[in-house]
Amino acid sequence: LVQPRGNHLLEWQSALQTSQPSTSTTMVAQRSEASGEGAPMTLWQCTKKFGLVLAYISVSTLLIRFNKMMMQDDHFPFAIVLSAIHMLVSSVLCGVLYLVAPSMFPAMESTKGQTASLMKLFLPIGAFFAVMLYGSNQAYRFCSVALLQFMKEANVMIVFLISCAAGLQSMNRVRLALIVWVIAGASISVSGDLKFSLIGIGFQAASQLAECARVVLGEIALSGRRLDPLTYTSFVSPLCFVVLLVASIFTWEARIVPAMGSCWPLLLMNALVAFALNILVAAVIKEISAVGFVLTGLTKDILIVVLSCLLFREPIRLTQWFAFAMTLGGVGLWSLMKVSPDALPVQLLERALCMPPREAAVDDEKYPLIEKKV
Repeated sequence: LVQPRGNHLLEWQSALQTSQPSTSTTMVAQRSEASGEGAPMTLWQCTKKFGLVLAYISVSTLLIRFNKMMMQDDHFPFAIVLSAIHMLVSSVLCGVLYLVAPSMFPAMESTKGQTASLMKLFLPIGAFFAVMLYGSNQAYRFCSVALLQFMKEANVMIVFLISCAAGLQSMNRVRLALIVWVIAGASISVSGDLKFSLIGIGFQAASQLAECARVVLGEIALSGRRLDPLTYTSFVSPLCFVVLLVASIFTWEARIVPAMGSCWPLLLMNALVAFALNILVAAVIKEISAVGFVLTGLTKDILIVVLSCLLFREPIRLTQWFAFAMTLGGVGLWSLMKVSPDALPVQLLERALCMPPREAAVDDEKYPLIEKKV
């Protein structure tokens, strides 16, 4: 499955479901039995699901462009402080939302009496999240949104490779072939960019490594704890804010206060959009299937790149379009392999790689990155 695709707390779950969109054994919200799976959907249910998906894609795309604008020199080019503001607003609004609608935090009740131990588990996760936000926001200063989106497609594979290094998963021929496929496509997309910036690529690479390490660390630390997305956000946001606040103190600049004074309406709106995306991700995860979230994520990626080219005149070469299509195909096939390993395209790939049936059928994941239905 969550990304980041965008600079919000729950987008990483999209990476979990797609590798594994979002989202995982421990983090994914338990899907409501009333969501309509296994029974014909009414017109209202279809309209509701479509509306949520459309809102998620729209708000996610808006936030990415919004962050890109905020990081320009004539707005608020202070990545650490901007990320800290996001986390502060997220922490406050999560608290308010819990008081108003505790039913949106179904796992919160089970965490009572475990706050101290959970905070210890979440502290390194929050630190990685802070690094991810900082690197991602800084990258917007140097690179186009389309280029960064090309790079983010490799997150699924980075998560898997880190999981292998941690002993959570193992490699086989199909997985290796898809990893090479996706990373090759992403590399071609990035190297063909007309406005290539090594500094921006470095910030984005650091951001993606931190994001993927955080995902895997969350799998290890929270194995067996079923936390819904908003409960997870309620714990991680304050810790991430503290880390970013300390970093802000050590990197403070005199021009931050004047910039904050002149841009505070935009800063508040930016943080509210980020929080709205958190709510939408939680709702979408609850309402649609893993495959549906994967397809939603791929649709969003395509839309972001197309809009960057058509509306914002970000130059994209033909080779980059080809490589992007190649990458999306690899990510889509990987996602299909995780959620439906017996699907025909997966079987054809296994046969092409001369995999024996017993190897393809082995379930060798210690902590499966997609919840398996029994």
